[in-house]
This record gives sequence, structure tokens and C-alpha cells, in this order.
Amino acid sequence: MQKKITLTEAEIPESWYNIVADMPNKPLPPLHPGTHEPIGPEMLMPLFPMELIKQEVTSDKWVGIPDEVREIYKIWRPTPMFRATGFEKLLGTSAKIYYKYEGVSPAGSHKPNTAVPQAYYNKQEGVKRITTETGAGQWGSALSFACQMFGIECDVYMVKASYEGKPYRKIMMNTWGANVYPSPSERTQAGRSILAKDPNSPGSLGIAISEAVELAMQADDTKYALGSVLNHVLMHQTVIGLEAIKQLEKAGDFPDIVVAPFGGGSNFAGIAFPFLRYNLEEGKSIRCIAAEPASCPKLTRGVFRYDLGDTVGMTPLLPMYTLGHNFIPAPIHAGGLRYHGAGAIVSQLLNDGLIEAQSFKQLECFDAGIKFAQSEGIIPAPEATHAIATVIKEAQRAKEEGTSPTILFNLCGHGHFDMGAYEQYLSGKLVEHEVTQDEILASLAELDTPLITNS
Repeated sequence: MQKKITLTEAEIPESWYNIVADMPNKPLPPLHPGTHEPIGPEMLMPLFPMELIKQEVTSDKWVGIPDEVREIYKIWRPTPMFRATGFEKLLGTSAKIYYKYEGVSPAGSHKPNTAVPQAYYNKQEGVKRITTETGAGQWGSALSFACQMFGIECDVYMVKASYEGKPYRKIMMNTWGANVYPSPSERTQAGRSILAKDPNSPGSLGIAISEAVELAMQADDTKYALGSVLNHVLMHQTVIGLEAIKQLEKAGDFPDIVVAPFGGGSNFAGIAFPFLRYNLEEGKSIRCIAAEPASCPKLTRGVFRYDLGDTVGMTPLLPMYTLGHNFIPAPIHAGGLRYHGAGAIVSQLLNDGLIEAQSFKQLECFDAGIKFAQSEGIIPAPEATHAIATVIKEAQRAKEEGTSPTILFNLCGHGHFDMGAYEQYLSGKLVEHEVTQDEILASLAELDTPLITNS
């Protein structure tokens, strides 16, 4: 039986944690895509409200959460934590396994933790419309919800493979008043250029970002919002880990291993960064593991260099572990993890050996998700199954080594809109995907962006 650990509304964090303040090596600056010179805030002003730009570059350790944001957080926060005793029994492990469950949010994932403050700061600046991209639909759903809370119009460019494969996510966004378009589309120059090369393109997050950024730059009353990768996004998500610290204190426990799925970094940063603080400040040795798909393994098989955040080239150059901005991942069901690059903060931490990364194939992840659902009751999103597969691997390692670690993972969302994927797995129709080294090398060969000389 699950052991639930709860907090009160008064225990919702009052500030976000900014790990940059504690990093031994700070993230390298973004560069102008044309001049390759470091950019200033003025280049970001057409895309983001000034308060978010300030958060993007701040070195303050704690950034206060506005009261209006905390009030909306109360709709679903604090989120519950569970001791996964049923899962432990199924695995036959002496490890203690806890999970923080973010699927209780209105959008069913962790994404509203940053969507709400992003909509809030845009509203404060008088923005009328926000454009964005989404993969599997969790981020688009979250921003649609947040924009509805603040009376802002929302246009979402959804990766075509997910738009066609996950129609209920689209309907969810429409219900909150958002306009949703399959990407690549004919609505933008970026979309048209991709379709001219490949009329059957399944799309990618990089392409969808290009479309959303293009439209945001064309209107003074429109801004752009990103659901992962950027520093301010990762910081907003730290409410997850900050709550988890309080919950584990109540349980009289503390993790040896912290795990989360990895796409661009918001999921991982949200739960791991507050615990990494103990490593950086107090010399603890908590292992923080990012779990990514073998079909899009930027952390485990990519290179650390400057690259574009989008496919067409409308974003600044970011220092990241990347597979190349032209890389188009296979259309696996974990659409939220199908991004070619990693956030600058996470990339620097990995380059410095302060975090770890593991990759998993799709079938192994769904097998892990089935095991978890049958022992704990919650059907996880395909993204979350990557963390569960990691937990199984670490529990097996503990059994072989005769240790009993405490493992915490982020169950970032439920899989209620992913029944089609589970049906394919259960019927034996799910296709395995793992990118080849030749495909990675071919994508990286197209890069002409600056190398990072201090890596």
C-alpha cells in the first residue's frame, strides 16, 4: 500500500531556487546567431517580458514567487509524495523508493509550475497573445490553462506527429481557449520552408519553436513562451524539489539518488536542483540522474557546443549538449523528450561531472510503466516511464551490490491521454527506436556553430 506524504498550502515555497548562484562554473553566455558575440537583454525583449529576462540572467540564489502565482499554485500544490511500497515489493528490492506526483495539476503534468508565472509576467507587461510550441501536448496544455487564468490569447504549434497521434491533448488546449496548429504549418515562413523540403515531415520541437518565435516577433502585443531549456523555466520548476525536501523531512528520510525524465531540462531541474544544492553547499554526494530516450540521446551521445535552440535559426546560440538543431527524432510516444538539445545549466552541470545521464529504449520504458501501474495504481505518462526504468535499473544495481539506497523520482504526469501508446505496447505493435551513430554524426556534421573551448 502507498504511504502518502502531504504538505499544507502554507508550505508551498515562497521563493524559487536559482542553482546558478551555487554552480562552480557558471553557464556560458548565449551568443548572437549572426555575429557569435554575447547577446544582451535587448535581443530577448521582442520575445519575453522584462521580468523573465531578469530572471534568465540573475545570479540571485532565491527569487520570490508572486502572491498571485502562489494563489493559482494552490489549485494543485503542494503535490503529494508517495513511498512506493507496492513497487518496492514487486521489484524485490531493499531500496526505499519515493515519488513526487505532479500529475494532479489541471494539465496533468509539472508544466503549469512555469506556465503560470510566465503568463503572469506577460500579463503584467500588457501582452495580449502568447505563442509557443508543444511536443506531446503537456506544455501546450499548461500554457493554455495559464493564459486562460490571466485572460491572454494563446497560439500553440504542436509537433505534427503528436497533433495527429494525441488528439485529446489538442482538445484540452481548445477547451481552455487556445488555437492549436500542426507543425510544420503553412502559417509561417519557417513552416513553409520545412514543408517545401519534406511535405510529409513529422515535425520536431525545433521546427515548432521556429514557427512560434517567428510569429511572436511580428507583433508588438505578442510574446513567446518556452516550456523548458531556459534558465527561468528551470528555476520555476524548483517548487517540486523544494516541496520534496520538506516531505522527506516529514518521512524522516533523505535521498541517495534523485531521478527524472529529460527532454530539455525542466522536469529534471525541478526535482534535482534543490537536492544538488546539498552537494554544492555541504559536500553531500546525492546522485542526480537524467533519464532520456535512446532515440534522442543528447546527454549520453551528443556533443557540448553552441547550437541553435530551433531548427530554422531564429533563436540565440546556446551552450548545450546537442544532437544538432536539424536533428529530427523518431516519433516515439514520449513526445515531451524529443528535443535536440539540453538547457545551458544542465549541460554545464553534466560537463562538470556534477550530474549523470542514462538513456533507455521505448519498449523497456513501457514495460517499466506497466510494472509501476500494476503495483502503484497510477498510469504514468510515456515521459515519466523513463524515470521509472532508471529506478528499476538502480534498484537492481543495489540488489547486486547489497546496498539499500533511498531513491526519489519525479512522476511528472499521468498517461490518461496516452492509452493509444499503451494499447500498441500491450498488443505488441509498438516499434522500437534507437538512433544510430551514423545518424548522429550526419546531423552534427551540419553544424557550423562555435565550439566550446573550455569543455
